[in-house]
Amino acid sequence: MLVADSPSEGVTKLLLAWSAGQDTALEKLVPLVYQELRRMARRYMYGERAGHTLQTTALVALCSR
Repeated sequence: MLVADSPSEGVTKLLLAWSAGQDTALEKLVPLVYQELRRMARRYMYGERAGHTLQTTALVALCSR
């Protein structure tokens, strides 16, 4: 029986493939990393006061600068 890779193992494999010159790995990697950043931002924003205007997408964009 095959065991599925953990998300971090999948990201590590994609990073290794990308560093080895496989450009298609980057196309798969970016959505995974973005999804994880959004998840982290949602968790962070959950503790903010009601009525704040910062959205998770904006927080991810700020962190990627």
